Amino acid sequence: MKDRDISLKLEGLIAAQQRLDSGHSLQPVLAAKRGSAEAGIRGEERVAQVFRNHPFSSEHHNFHDLSPAWREKFQIDTFALTPWFATVLEVKNIGGSLEFKDNPPQLIRTREDGHKDGYESPVVQLERNRCLISDWLQSRHIHLPIYGAVVLAYPKQIVAVPPANTKLLFPNLIPSFLKSIPQQHGNKLDHEAFNHLSLDLLKSHQPFIPKPICETYSVPFSDFRARVRCKVCGRFGMIKLPRTWHCPPCGANEHLAHIRTLREWFLIFQTSITNKECREFLGVDIHTAKRILLSMNLQSEGTFRDRRYFMDFNCKQLSQK
Repeated sequence: MKDRDISLKLEGLIAAQQRLDSGHSLQPVLAAKRGSAEAGIRGEERVAQVFRNHPFSSEHHNFHDLSPAWREKFQIDTFALTPWFATVLEVKNIGGSLEFKDNPPQLIRTREDGHKDGYESPVVQLERNRCLISDWLQSRHIHLPIYGAVVLAYPKQIVAVPPANTKLLFPNLIPSFLKSIPQQHGNKLDHEAFNHLSLDLLKSHQPFIPKPICETYSVPFSDFRARVRCKVCGRFGMIKLPRTWHCPPCGANEHLAHIRTLREWFLIFQTSITNKECREFLGVDIHTAKRILLSMNLQSEGTFRDRRYFMDFNCKQLSQK
């Protein structure tokens, strides 16, 4: 029913790395965050692949990277819905030897060199998501049992101490786990209610929009390079020609380079942009900046001189190229 969204967090981290000098003090932090984000995506994709490859019945609707609109923001890595029950899967891709602690709840990872890292317990994340999705369903008068499990993306992940009361799985065990869950026919949703609930979940989904990098890490705008970056040679300074952008050093052309570049503005700098900020960032004149901003159908507020534009990352026209 739903695949993973494009990770705007990862997109912002990559763009920030490209626009900072290689020796900038934030580069190691961004590299670590990027590595963690990429590992998480690989783990979630591995689980999604299990659902694509396994012949589940038509009465299994699967949602990956689901964030239903609710009183609290929450994100479920994988949500499996059937007419009889629902299942929340919390996916982790953390190497090393893993120890699940209960008091206080924590995940301890021991690397090969003996160094230990502490993480929020996936068990706590799982139980929080189970409670929130249960509340969301009950607000719609849906009363289904909700099961849960923590999924370790790769069998090479070593579990020294498993969680005491939570199911722990590898991806290849997910189908048998779901088949083992009892089907309580007294609570079964009829076909129409089941499909209506699935569509309601899709409509309610709100993609995660991260805070801009500058706000998250308190970095001044001036630390980042401006101008349009060429995807072919990596240099900054593409120039605007009629109907395209041109890179003088390598000769590459890109018709929609301004969309990609303004996405980077909203992910790195701030959630709004003015005509002045746009022309300084892209290196264009006031009239070209106006045409670009209007052509992208951005949301806006304010009058002529004070107008600010906002990007709707849900707009298909502005999706990553």
